[in-house]
Amino acid sequence: MNDRHGDMLEATRLTRAGRLTEATALLQRVLRGMTARDTTSDSIWGTANTPPGPIQHFIDAAAKTIEVAKTIEVADPRPSSRTGQAFGRSDASFRPAGRPEGTAPPHITGALRSFQERVKRIGFAPGVGGVVHPSPVREPDVAPNGGQFVAGLYSNRAGSLTYKLYVPSGYCGQALPLVVMLHGCTQSPDDFAAGTRMNALAEEHTCLVAYPAQAASANASKCWNWFNPGHQQRGQGEPSLIAGITRQVMRDYSVDPRRVYVAGLSAGAAAAVIMGITYPDLYAAVGAHSGLACGAASDLRSAFAVMRQGPAARRSDSVPGDGKYWRIVPMIVFHGDEDTTVHPRNGDQIIEQSRANTTAVLQTRVHHGRIVGGHAYSRTFHADARGQVVLEQWVIHGAAHAWSGGSPAGSYTDPQGPDAAQEMLRFFLDHPHPGTAQRV
Repeated sequence: MNDRHGDMLEATRLTRAGRLTEATALLQRVLRGMTARDTTSDSIWGTANTPPGPIQHFIDAAAKTIEVAKTIEVADPRPSSRTGQAFGRSDASFRPAGRPEGTAPPHITGALRSFQERVKRIGFAPGVGGVVHPSPVREPDVAPNGGQFVAGLYSNRAGSLTYKLYVPSGYCGQALPLVVMLHGCTQSPDDFAAGTRMNALAEEHTCLVAYPAQAASANASKCWNWFNPGHQQRGQGEPSLIAGITRQVMRDYSVDPRRVYVAGLSAGAAAAVIMGITYPDLYAAVGAHSGLACGAASDLRSAFAVMRQGPAARRSDSVPGDGKYWRIVPMIVFHGDEDTTVHPRNGDQIIEQSRANTTAVLQTRVHHGRIVGGHAYSRTFHADARGQVVLEQWVIHGAAHAWSGGSPAGSYTDPQGPDAAQEMLRFFLDHPHPGTAQRV
């Protein structure tokens, strides 16, 4: 039986045990995976379009189930410590009067059974073309022993962003590398940290890691607005906020200014590419997983088109505005070749855009490999005349829209791939900033 059926069995078990908040959260994650698989836009880009086909029946049924589960719990204005949503109390000691502990009302279990039967009838085959492994119910462990995961806030003329910062246990005031991680749509800093395991790597290598959090008020699905020209420019919109968080961390902690990096997944990867191109004086290198080139879209309609089909044609220069610099910003790019959410050609376009924005002649070589028990991959190196690799592209064969080598503790991860977080950090630490970026 596939993973979706297992999720529904788990939701039924949680509901029967009276753990309604956890069952509700799991159902929502099942829904998120379904909509992401059946449409590339609705659950990911926050539009009001109606998902096509039989998926709407799933959404209708599950929405009713979720509403029943929400109304049965006593309203509590405080957010749940587990989900961060005000669904009511989540402690195991609470249960409505007249119901034995460990049981749920029959109309809730009936709704869950009805929803589960619909899943069984249609079926799901996560893997090829699908979205893999939604977040588990348990709260992820995002702070290794001894490290701290602290909250922060940054504001400027463009608005405000909250963020989380991982401070490794080995930090004693010395200048450390800083990695800025931009989550994908529907994700949060905690979710992204759990799925990528970047905090564990940062603990091992003694690095700081910052996770800006997109606000639902800025995008209903918490996507970075990479397709909006107002968020593709230096000193404006979201780039100014992300750069502001980076500089605030550099003021509050001891950071090596030559080792500041930015990476992201999906919409976060598109934003990371924008940050690297518009702030090459700040970021030494960029990591992009399942993302898009800077300026790949100029509105929501063109965003959908480039996501589904890839760039329409090869372009020598697609950098918007005044963001062109003579320094090529080193980039490491990951993309699954069966990604049906963001077309794999977008990964190629990121590399082409970087090559087009330098006069250096780059030599290319390709290595092929396979993870034991996992995906095969092609790894392309683009090196300068000194043999220094400045661009590195990983194509994961058979992988969909998910963080390669990630942990099932986070959403949108594929544990069978090469470890993207490890490879990105390795690439980053090999590429300190030359300190010579100049605006053209």
